[in-house]
Amino acid sequence: MKFVEISKLFSLNKSTYVNLRWIAYIGQIIAILFVEFYLNFKFSYTICTIIIFFSILTNIYLQFFIKDNQINNLISTTYLGFDIIQLGTLLYLTGGITNPFIILIIVPAVFSSQYLKIKSSIFLVILTVLILLLLTFYYKDLPSPGDLHFHAPDYYLNAVPLSLVIGLIFLVYYGVKFGEENRFRKQAYDQIQEVMAKENELLSLGGQAAAAAHSLGTPLSTILLTAKELKKEYGDNKKISKDLDLLVSQSNRCSEILKKLSLNPNIEDKFISSNISLNECIQEIVSSFEEISKKKFLVNSNEFKKRIKTNKSAEIIYGLRNFIGNANKFSKDKIEIYLKSNEKETIIIIIDDGPGFPKNLIEKHKLGEPYIRSKSSEEISKYGFGLGTFIGKTLLEKNYASINFENRNDKSGAKVIIKWQNKDLKNI
Repeated sequence: MKFVEISKLFSLNKSTYVNLRWIAYIGQIIAILFVEFYLNFKFSYTICTIIIFFSILTNIYLQFFIKDNQINNLISTTYLGFDIIQLGTLLYLTGGITNPFIILIIVPAVFSSQYLKIKSSIFLVILTVLILLLLTFYYKDLPSPGDLHFHAPDYYLNAVPLSLVIGLIFLVYYGVKFGEENRFRKQAYDQIQEVMAKENELLSLGGQAAAAAHSLGTPLSTILLTAKELKKEYGDNKKISKDLDLLVSQSNRCSEILKKLSLNPNIEDKFISSNISLNECIQEIVSSFEEISKKKFLVNSNEFKKRIKTNKSAEIIYGLRNFIGNANKFSKDKIEIYLKSNEKETIIIIIDDGPGFPKNLIEKHKLGEPYIRSKSSEEISKYGFGLGTFIGKTLLEKNYASINFENRNDKSGAKVIIKWQNKDLKNI
């Protein structure tokens, strides 16, 4: 799976956007028909109908002539800008700022804030504000029966666009922030899927080896049979006979290897193939790090009384490996791992002697979120963006664990506390 670049995430889903526009146009048609023919209020009915008809043509073009399922940022901005102008024109013909449907004009800009680039959102906000200002001073009367006209104090009419602009800015700001967080989180989840796909590939190698053994059995037998027949026919030729003997011996060796794979495809990987306790899991992970790291690993399982066997889980393995790997990366000399369990819960504590977690991230409860941003480039190079912590936390929480992050009180260093309820651990 290829990692998705964030720049490709600024788009709108075409089918969703087209359906929303159809709903808007149907609502507009119902509104003008109701006012014109049921209430008998007189207004620019014909011009409104022409504007809506032209808008419907743009939606038909979008639905049938633009082939992409995801509409890029530029086209999306253009269409949303058109929607603002179209609705502004209809409001101009039907009361302007006094029209109760005036609030709908902020919808396109708010909609864009979560899905499009911030420049597009700023453009649409400015366009919306300009149209609101125009509708405040220039508009036709609100449709009403006979000679009755709707009048409101000037301070009220001025307050309506002001409140809409304030609401628009707040909604767009929150939309931009939430959209940005969603994109970061989507990237991080894509990263998790990519990692887990690789883990699953490793887990499936045993089954693939068995399938290969069955598939290769027949052609290998044919090769062996042919070599023996050639040896009978050309056995007197010493040079050819020696080569044929080598071919027969190597064919027999291949047959033995394939036979072993067929009987036990995971013969060399007992760790993955068997159910294990968390103590055994930690020992295997630590052993793999000790082979590549010069730092000292201390595993204390004196208080690990209740050793529950769990089903193999690539997610737990990778989640624990992530936190132990982080401890190895940031520690100075030593990593301590404590395993504790009783009748109710099982706890794993991972402690290092490194710089510890940034205090501001612990205080704001930001640890475990992906792509943590810092104003200091030094902190970024020192602590990273938090993607590894996010992946480990997400994978373990998916398997019923709760994660807490602390700094050591006695000296510098970070502490990660991973806790399971034993009843949940048995269900993995």
